[in-house]
Amino acid sequence: MKIQMIVERFQKLLSGQFIRNVSWLGAAELISRIFRLGTTVILAHLFSRQDYGLLAVIYTTIDFANIFTLRSGIGAKIIQADERDVETICNTSYWLNWILCISVFIVQCIAAFPIAYFYKNTQLIYPLCTVALVYLILPNFLVQSALIERENRLKITALCNGVQSILSSIITLFLAARGMGIWAIVWAMVLTTPVWIVIGRINHSWRTPKFFTLERWREITNFGGTLLGVELLGILRWNIDYLIIGRFLGLEILGLYYFAFNAGLGISLSVLATFVSALLPYLCEVRGDINLLKERFFSSLKKTSAILIPVIILQAILVPFYVPIVFGQKWIPAIPLVVLLCLSALSFSLSRPTYILLNTVDKVGINLGLQLIYTLIFTISLLIAVQWGIFWVAVSVLISNIVPSVLGSIWAIRHVFNKNLFVPVTDTKL
Repeated sequence: MKIQMIVERFQKLLSGQFIRNVSWLGAAELISRIFRLGTTVILAHLFSRQDYGLLAVIYTTIDFANIFTLRSGIGAKIIQADERDVETICNTSYWLNWILCISVFIVQCIAAFPIAYFYKNTQLIYPLCTVALVYLILPNFLVQSALIERENRLKITALCNGVQSILSSIITLFLAARGMGIWAIVWAMVLTTPVWIVIGRINHSWRTPKFFTLERWREITNFGGTLLGVELLGILRWNIDYLIIGRFLGLEILGLYYFAFNAGLGISLSVLATFVSALLPYLCEVRGDINLLKERFFSSLKKTSAILIPVIILQAILVPFYVPIVFGQKWIPAIPLVVLLCLSALSFSLSRPTYILLNTVDKVGINLGLQLIYTLIFTISLLIAVQWGIFWVAVSVLISNIVPSVLGSIWAIRHVFNKNLFVPVTDTKL
């Protein structure tokens, strides 16, 4: 009887619309991860630490530049917009996307030169300029993608992720085998991004507006602009370790750390991203009702933690065994770093859903304040730890990720669900 009750409770935990969306995204992520794992294993044998260091700089630059497209903020505005405003918001968002993305393309091409000077490596200039071409592709599908998420058809998003990941892995391996080094990654990113255009247009009827319009642009940019600060601090927090390590310890040590990140924390974050991407539209449907919102949030949080936490712990235990076997003996020095970075993902099972919750109820200002605190603590701890070497940097990443974000998330959740402070949002899609 007890076993049957446990089974029934577990089945109930893994049921519902949120889990169905997560299942689609999870299936796509599983397929993507299999291909990425194969790619990572092969590249670990083909690439040097120096190559990984260069990749870390390129991805860091992309992450920062992508924030200034306001992609997350504009998309979130479309998802949570009132039904009567959707067409206007979408039309204006389309033109705003072009203005912002062209600007980011130009800025990244110019910034490639001082970035190369900062890291004392001119090999960075042309790859950074080439990968910026992605920004000229984004406006062609961003509105369709946001509308698809708004309609909770995340199996389409999953399809895009899966197809792009598979094609990217194939192109990367093909070019890497021919000795193209980091260019294999750069061209794979550029050539596979149009997948989103094709699948988005096939699966949604929204099309490019016939006339240029910026109606209600301030409303969109104000929302996206506030999120810009939050996202920028988040990206700074995610990448400040690369900047500090690359500057003080060199690109080769950065390459070792970047490998450890991808072999450890990167896997857990991929699982987490699957849940988080499904959470915003799921919560936005009930953001005017505190009881329904609370029920959906804590239900989603339990489901996320029930899957993510065991995955993280199991991976950390297996690190000493799979790293030398899968990636090769030359990466054995990275094992302690992989374990520590892997465990640091435990805090994100709470902090990332909390981040989505605050955006859902328009409390992006609180998100901004929390991210500022997290970033300051993270940066100070890194600057102190880097004096003793890369191992202590990884230790500081673990501690400064878990302690502040867990405490901040608990406070934020209590604040949102305080009935005396809760202000119902009237433009729900119920």
